[in-house]
This record gives sequence, structure tokens and C-alpha cells, in this order.
Amino acid sequence: MRRMIVGAGLAGISLLACATALQAQTTPAPAPAAAARIPITVPAGPLESGLLSLARQANLRLLYPSSLTVGRGTPGVSGQLSPDQAVARLLEGTGLGYSFTSPNTVRIFDPTARNGSETGAPAGGGIALDTITVDGEGGLPAPYAGGQVAVASRLGILGNRDFMDAPFNVVTYTSETIKDQQARSVADVTENDPSVRATWADASYSNQFYIRGFPLANADISVNGLYGLVPYQMAGTSWVERLEVLKGPGSMLTGMPPQGSIGGTINLTTKRAGDDPLTQFTLGYISDSQFGGKFDVSRRFGDEKQFGVRINGSYSNGDAPVDGQSNELGEVALGLDYRGERVRLSADLIYQKNYADNPVRPVYLRAGAVPVPQAPDASTNLGQDWFYADGEDILGIVRGEVDITDNVTAYATVGARRNDFLGLYNFIYLTDPVGNFTANVYLQPTYVDTLTGEAGVRANFDTGAIRHELTVSASGVHNEMGVVAPVVATYSSNIYAPTPFAEPDLSGYATSAPKTSEATLTSLAIADSLYAFDDRVQLILGARYQNVVQEGWNGTTGLQTADYDESAVTPAVGLVLKPWQNVSLYANYIEGLSQGPVAPAGSANVGETFAPLKSKQMEAGVKVDFGQFATTLSVFQIEQPSGVLDTATNIYSIDGEVRNRGVEFNVFGEITPSVRVLGGVTFMDGVQTETANGAYDGNAAIGVPDVQLNLGAEWDTPFIEGLTLTGRLIYTSSQYASLDNAQSIPDWTRVDLGARYTFERANGKPVTIRASVENVFDESYWAAASSSFGLARGAPRTVLLSTTFDF
Repeated sequence: MRRMIVGAGLAGISLLACATALQAQTTPAPAPAAAARIPITVPAGPLESGLLSLARQANLRLLYPSSLTVGRGTPGVSGQLSPDQAVARLLEGTGLGYSFTSPNTVRIFDPTARNGSETGAPAGGGIALDTITVDGEGGLPAPYAGGQVAVASRLGILGNRDFMDAPFNVVTYTSETIKDQQARSVADVTENDPSVRATWADASYSNQFYIRGFPLANADISVNGLYGLVPYQMAGTSWVERLEVLKGPGSMLTGMPPQGSIGGTINLTTKRAGDDPLTQFTLGYISDSQFGGKFDVSRRFGDEKQFGVRINGSYSNGDAPVDGQSNELGEVALGLDYRGERVRLSADLIYQKNYADNPVRPVYLRAGAVPVPQAPDASTNLGQDWFYADGEDILGIVRGEVDITDNVTAYATVGARRNDFLGLYNFIYLTDPVGNFTANVYLQPTYVDTLTGEAGVRANFDTGAIRHELTVSASGVHNEMGVVAPVVATYSSNIYAPTPFAEPDLSGYATSAPKTSEATLTSLAIADSLYAFDDRVQLILGARYQNVVQEGWNGTTGLQTADYDESAVTPAVGLVLKPWQNVSLYANYIEGLSQGPVAPAGSANVGETFAPLKSKQMEAGVKVDFGQFATTLSVFQIEQPSGVLDTATNIYSIDGEVRNRGVEFNVFGEITPSVRVLGGVTFMDGVQTETANGAYDGNAAIGVPDVQLNLGAEWDTPFIEGLTLTGRLIYTSSQYASLDNAQSIPDWTRVDLGARYTFERANGKPVTIRASVENVFDESYWAAASSSFGLARGAPRTVLLSTTFDF
């Protein structure tokens, strides 16, 4: 994989040099002899982090293959130096060479590379991966050792920031992880993270999450930093290049999520054309009989490859592992971009169709069902053959950046999405410990229209010995939603022996919904990142003025049920201290204001809109980069008003607060050149406070386990070249499922195993065969409890096979 690192304040430096550098001859133009000298300080440490620091300080573009930095360190560099002198000293002792292809673009290479390849790219028929572009703001940071996560993540208005320089616990999963794990949806990718749990039935038509014990609605996932655009029920992955998880409230950094999620954020980065042509096709199979394919094609055009086009998509259809269920998912995405000397433009158009026949759904509790019945067999279908969930999304994004001066960049982006959904399915309510239930059948038409945008200015400047990165940003989201869910039938059965019944007459029911809620979220944010003492002290000061205008209407009567107009200024402070180059001590305090929740379908007051919610987080931690693998240890406390579904009345309401305290340990990277690890463990203590009349004060919060463990590993075998064995262990301790803590679900453990084999065809192009088995021991379990969606079932044993061809 070729890397391109660009310094953070890139105004006035031509992006066209990227393509030119890749085509340079073995004796390119040297750097100007009279280049100005500037103060540069890069401490000794891993070469990768040294290059990132140098690129930022000297406004350089550094291009090199990813393999060059693996296992290499730098002695560091300090003083008043020209860019040429700084690069030379940084590379001393590494055995690497360099050449300037323009005054601000440097190609780094291994002089001993086979076949005289100056860039170190695979010779002959070697396997070349996608090109990754890093521009310090809108591009993609390079992968960390092992390739499963990136060295930096996008922190909202702060732009891309190295994980060691981020005063937050944040991780970015790469496209290689998505492909190698054969992830079908965002939920599949988050199974690598011990701070995240899915709270919707696995392998269904919808995704819902908990991060740090607080709900994250799928609709609150952002795309390229914008809220309100992700496919509303579930997001596929064929168009996703990176998945970033920021743990903790992020409204100061990213703005207000439209559904009010507060425990963390997930951002999806769309795919862009790399400098190397890409033509890739994948054939896939998912048990029991789902077959499909994916394609991914990209090219760059122009004398300096300034125009990029990437089109990709996927389609799969067939029977799922759950008896009587089938899934159909189709996606197609077009990504365009232009990278000029002072202007960068991009556009995305994405379409997704998601249809589930007789889909797996959550199971809800009624008061008195103590204890919760044992989970039914994971393959058992609790629905009816005529149930379905049919969702369709189309979304578009355009973005532009203009370098006004060498140190000032203005940017603007706007996006829109339309979602249409129609579901006919059951809401199961358990009535006793032996699995009997009553059920309502709902016909649920839904639509969501969203218009969202952001504009801002970034500036870099110095005040004495302090370097500043200042950002001022304005953003807005307008969200209109319609949802009704009339009960069209009722019946009773048992989760261990479900019985069929005839489809009711639906001729008198509407298949479209009137407007039931509308919200306009606007904000103005300012953030200043201050660097001192050779970047060993970094302080982030920020604040966001937020305004929420929110209205709601009864879907049946049309009467207005909510009218809120609230504002708040939410501050954020982040601190990073680096006593050593590879050790970061960090802390943050951040507050958030978010749109109030909407009572979910199935509740007696479905569609009711609640007042905006305020939250606050305190966090501290330590990060250590060992060069080839890294660890993060963090402690946190988050407080937020709590939305709950009363099991006795079936009414959704706000009752008290939830205070979650926790400790997280994360690890990623290469333990040895052939062994990679990814995952960690989270310990949490969730407590209810300030409940009505103190009825539940001190009780454990619903759906907050004491322990969440996710640990994955990969091993490149020495006995078969190109063969990699994989494994993952997921453990979740028991959880309370009711406010009074009378109902709970037991702990569960899931084991996933897999393998992949990569080889070259006669034409030198690679082929990768992947095979994995999720839930190897076919465990049946309640995977999660939540205050809004009851109990989520784990999926049965699932086999995934795929073969990827490069052309």
C-alpha cells in the first residue's frame, strides 16, 4: 500500500504533485538549494509517527509504500532546518533514500528494492493494495502496523488527528478489516470493539447500538462527518472505506446527532479513487443459501491524475441461517473527486435497497415475567411467513475546500437523504418465565427526509512559542420524519413452539405516513488546538452554541404533541501530555446537547417527541505506542437523562438519569510480524439516578454489562505462504433488563474462526479466498437488553465464504 502523508495546514500546496510524484524518474528534481529554514522538532521514536510530525511541521507531502516504516525508527531531528535537511536527518540510520519531486513533495524509497523499484512497490506480479491518501484534513490517514486500524481518525472540526495526539479514545477500522472479516453491515465491524454492543437482533434489517452503555441509533451514524445521511435502518459496507468510533459525547466536535445519541459516535468514510487503477470483483456466500457479488472500480484521469472516479456496489439475496427468513441487500455508490492546486472537490451518490422476508425482531418484556425465559434456539423463527421489512435510501454529498492562503483553508459540504420504509411484523411481549407471549402485529410505514451541511474556516498560526490550529464552523441538520404503527392483529404463542396464523386484511390501512416530527438543529463551533514544548503539551479548547427547534404531531389525530426551542453552549477541553514520544497522557471534559428522543414503534405513545437532552463526560487515559502495536487505557464517567419503555404500561418516557462509569483497555497492531491483535475489554458500572420519587435510584442501568470483551487475532502461517488463520472471542456479562432489576439476562460467549488464502494468478493479479464461521458452537443467547428495544437475540452459527479477484 502506498502512503501519502500531507502536513495539516496545506493551503497553497498543490495536490497535483501527488500524481506527478508517483511517475517521477529515478533522478527527480532536487529541493531548491535556497529553501527557507524553519524550526523543526521531531523526537526519536517510530519512523511512522516521525514522518507524520515532520509532514505537519514542514508542510510536506511524503509518499512511500506502507512496508517501508514497519519495524523502523528514527533518531529524531531538531533545529532550524530546510525541508531537505530535515528529511535527511529524520531518515538517518533507516537505510532509506529520498527524492524531492517538487519543492513540497518527497518520495521515500528503499534503494535495495528488487528490480530497481525506487518506490519499493511490489515488483513484477506483487500484490499491491489500494492507494491511501492523507491530507491532514479531508483525506485518509495511513494504516497502523498490521493494517487493521488507521494511525489517525477524524475528530470532527479538528480534522484528522494521530491517535497519540487525540485526547479521546478513538479507533478507525480500515477497508482491509471490513473486507477480511466479510462484514455485511456496520454492526459486523463494531464487533471488534469492546465499548460497543449491538442492541438489535443479529443479521436482521436494522442496526442499533450501545456505546459506553448509552444508545446509539443507526440514524445517528455520520457519513463523511455529516449527520442524517446514513441509510436509516441499516448501513451496508460496500461503499465504506473507513469506520471511525469515537467513544463518549462528541457534539462539540461533530455537532448534534438527529436522534439524540450521546454515548459515542460512528463515522463512515466513503471510498475515493486511488492513484493506481483498481478493478475488483468478489463472489460471496452466506449460510443458509445467500449468494451475491461485489464490484469496485476506480480510475484517475488528467495529466496529473487530478480527476477521480470510483464506483462500487454489491447485491446478495437468499435464505438466512434463521429458519424461514431471507435477506436481500443491494447497494451502489459513485464517488467523484478533483484535487487541484488550491481547490479540492468531491461528490458521492449512494443508493441502498434492504428487504427482509420474515425478519428477526427484538423480544419485549412485560412486568411480572421473572425470570426472563431462556433464549430460544437461535435458528427458531418467531415471526410469520408474510412478515417483511422493506427499506430504501438514496443520499448525496458534495464537498469543497479552497486554500485561501498558505495557512487558511475554507470548506463547505452539504448532503441530503430520503428514506422510505414499510414494515409488517410482530412485537412480542413475554408474559411468563416459560416463554409464553402475546403479540401485536404492526403495519409501519415510515419516511425520513434530511438536509444537512457544514461550512468553516481552518487557520494555522503561531503566537510566540505556541502553535495554533484554529477552526470556526457552522452546521445545521433539518430532519422531517413520518411514522405510524397501527395494530392490525393480535395473537398468542410461545417462543419455543411458535405457531402460524393467517395474514389479516390490510385493505383499510395506509401504507404511507403523515409527518409526525420535524427538527432543525443548528450550531456554531470554535476550537483552538494549542501546541507547545515540541508538541509534548497539546491543549484543545472549544465550545459549540447549539439550538434545537423540535416539533411533534400525533400520527392519527394530527394534533401537535411537542414544540421545543432550546439552546445551550456546550464546552469541551482536551489535554495531551507526552512525557515520551511514544506515551500520551490525556484527559477531556465535554458537554453535549442533543435532540430529544422519539417514542419508538411498538410503544403506546409511538412518535411522541421529548425535550432535548443534555449530557456531560469526564475522561482520562494513557496511550502507549510500542512501534508495532499500541494500547489505550481510559477511565470515564458519562451522565445523561434516560429514556425507558415501561414494561407495565408500554409507554416510553424520560425517567431520571443514567450515570455510567467505566475502564477501557484497547490493543491493536502486530505482536510479531506474523501475528496481529485487535480488541480489548471494558468494565462498566451503570447506575440509575434521579428517578421519579427515587423509586429506582441506585439500581443498575438497563443493558449495561459489568464486562465486555472482544479479542481477535490473525496468524500468517509459516507452513503455507499466503494462508492466514483468524479467530475472535466475544464475551458479555449479565445485564439487567428492567428498571427494578427484577429481570436480567445471563452472560454469553461467542467464538468466531476463519481463514484466508491469497495467491497470484498467472497474470500476476491476486486472488483472495476467505472463509469464516461466526458463533462456531451455535450458542443460543440473549445478546443484549435495552430500554427501547427489549431483548436482542444472537444469530445462529453462520458460514461466510468469498473470493476476491483483482483484474
